[in-house]
Amino acid sequence: MKFIIKHEIKGRMRVHLLQNRMTFGQADTLLYYLSSQKLVTGVKVREKTQDATINFVGDREEVIRALKAFHYETAKVPEVYLKNSGRELQNEYWEKLVNKVVMRMGSKMFLPVSVRSVITAIKSVKYLWHGVRTLAKGKLEVPVLDATAIGVSIFRGDFETAGSTMFLLGIGEILEEWTHKKSVDDLARSMSLHVSKVWMVKDGQEILVPADQIQAGDEIVVHMGNVIPFDGVVTAGDAMVNQASLTGESVPVQKNAQKYAYAGTVVEEGELTICVKEVNGGSKFEKIVTMIEESEKLKSNVEGKAEHLADRLVPYTLAGTGLTYLITRNVTKTLAVLMVDFSCALKLAMPISVLSAIREASLYDITVKGGKFLEAIAEADTIVFDKTGTLTKAEPTVAKIETFCDRSEEDLLRIAACLEEHFPHSMAKAVVDAAKKRNISHEEMHSKVEYIVAHGISTTINGHKVIIGSAHFVFEDEHCVIPEGMEEKFAALPEEYSHLYLAIEGELAAVICIHDPIRSEASAVINSLKRTGISKVVMMTGDSERTAKAVAAQIGVDEYYSEVLPEDKAGFVEREKAAGRKVIMIGDGINDSPALSAADVGIAISDGAEIAREIADVTIGADNLYEIVTLKAISNGLMKRIHKNYRSIILVNAGLIALGVTGMIQPTTSALLHNTSTLVIGLKSMQNLID
Repeated sequence: MKFIIKHEIKGRMRVHLLQNRMTFGQADTLLYYLSSQKLVTGVKVREKTQDATINFVGDREEVIRALKAFHYETAKVPEVYLKNSGRELQNEYWEKLVNKVVMRMGSKMFLPVSVRSVITAIKSVKYLWHGVRTLAKGKLEVPVLDATAIGVSIFRGDFETAGSTMFLLGIGEILEEWTHKKSVDDLARSMSLHVSKVWMVKDGQEILVPADQIQAGDEIVVHMGNVIPFDGVVTAGDAMVNQASLTGESVPVQKNAQKYAYAGTVVEEGELTICVKEVNGGSKFEKIVTMIEESEKLKSNVEGKAEHLADRLVPYTLAGTGLTYLITRNVTKTLAVLMVDFSCALKLAMPISVLSAIREASLYDITVKGGKFLEAIAEADTIVFDKTGTLTKAEPTVAKIETFCDRSEEDLLRIAACLEEHFPHSMAKAVVDAAKKRNISHEEMHSKVEYIVAHGISTTINGHKVIIGSAHFVFEDEHCVIPEGMEEKFAALPEEYSHLYLAIEGELAAVICIHDPIRSEASAVINSLKRTGISKVVMMTGDSERTAKAVAAQIGVDEYYSEVLPEDKAGFVEREKAAGRKVIMIGDGINDSPALSAADVGIAISDGAEIAREIADVTIGADNLYEIVTLKAISNGLMKRIHKNYRSIILVNAGLIALGVTGMIQPTTSALLHNTSTLVIGLKSMQNLID
């Protein structure tokens, strides 16, 4: 590709592409290509100017080489990415806004007053008809007020005031629709599938392959806790599937042979073998958009209150108009009151504030599934953390393997990795990674794998029962024993590690010691959360009392609970809510799902189990926990902005009514100032809450 560097500072360059024009697809292709380069930390591509701004770390020459090697024809970009980029939507609404302003200014400059008056009268029919229809339903709501203000202005021959009112109302409608659609699309894209690898059935074996290699007609296996990556027909298995992403209903449905499974739904229990019918995820995106637009999840309580308050104020505005006329007998003063109402600003500013906050959160790699969750986060006073993969690093490692049988470490690790690779958990990933680092291959050699949530895994290998999991699962549930003469070695297991127990035929075979370091930022994050209004921080873990106590003391939580089961976490959350507290739950595993669902706000870690992300109301990136503090700051800032908007709307409009009644301003001026203030408040509501 040919380009020139227009501007450059350390870690950032702006390049201009030497081509005649750039399409939306080309802009998105270049954006995807550059974003995938390992040195690039951020990219913006502007198709109108054919410029790309690139933020990077490391060697600039490598970035330049990547640009030189780029060709639209050879760049591989997922079809779904191009289809759902949102770039065309943004351009569409920008053009709508510009066209409306240009048409308004052009008509005032070039059309005679008589022609403008006819055009204004024609345009007013839409507003008048809407007002009449609303009134015919027995409702005194905002459309009635708009229609009255426009109708009275036209009746008096004041076409300029009527035109200005309709112009500003139209601008407000475009801005609100634009912000809403963009926020919905951004949210839907963040909820769309990001499955990189799947288990494909080939020659009777399960093989892990890249998702983009799957074709219609292939068979895939989806294990418990994983997302179904493609639409298809179930050919084998029996499972309970959570379809909340498509239907909004959290109650799982049973899927077995011959039933249809949908991409994006999650297997809560059991496993399924699916014959793939549809590999394009575009339909999934469209379903999510529809679900979001129809769902009340986007509505926070303050938005609902604003809409209801706006409609409830209409009769008072009309009554005030009538009272002003009775007292003053002055039509001009009466119209000054009619031209001002509180409802326009209330209905415009509040939804824009909420949707802009959701958009801003996405800039920090935070996905919020609705405005009401931001409100709940602002009100929250209790936060519950899972330990493993949340307060500790998302990538624990195997520190050592203690053997309790005559098999080698390599052989035991091979067995453990063969079982653990099927299930999404940070501990399982540590075992699989350890095998990979030691170049230990672990082909499928077991029968059907059974996963017991929060306990472990059970299967059969060469006719021998093999289990791996927690001490509770291995020794209490499965009644496994320590080999004779190994009791002293077992008692001397290092206490600084978490332990994963592997047993074969009822006897302990190995203990895998997992080093699960606490996130360096954990303590600082907890302190920061307390400063933002959180009064109670709790840690819950399935680990031993010894491990839990040490971690709790190090990070500074108020309470901790050890050796808990999924139902224990959910039960704790329910008890806290019953006591009148607002609870946030943060977790990453299948075992956290009940508590995530029970909390006022469930927050999942982005690289955790798919079912946790599906059930959660918010998803944060896995890089660091400071995103939780950022989320709390955005939520608190949103509520402050909303309350400030309330005060500003009341103050400004009350002032305009007072000026109109006293005759200090004319109705035209009153309408212009009212609509201008509404627009200003709406635009300010679109600004970021965090600088």
